Amino acid sequence: MIVGTATWELHLAGCRSLKDKRRVIKSLKDRLHRRFNVSVAETDYQDTWQRAELTCCVVATDRRHAESVLSSADGLVASDGLTRIVDSATSFL
Repeated sequence: MIVGTATWELHLAGCRSLKDKRRVIKSLKDRLHRRFNVSVAETDYQDTWQRAELTCCVVATDRRHAESVLSSADGLVASDGLTRIVDSATSFL
């Protein structure tokens, strides 16, 4: 069993309040969960309007599958028009 995690530090330029940020982050988390069946959580910067950290986790039987899912998830986050990736990290256990 392989557990893969991807963490993205995001800049949300269009957010002017925590309510704006929650809307953007919830939409992104929901799309990631629906499309890739992964667990997603906001893991840092909860009180900052234009900054967020999301962590995505996948459990798979082999590393290739986990890498594929996380790579696809990274592509979805990168293509989101409301966020910009500042930093990202991926790890496997």
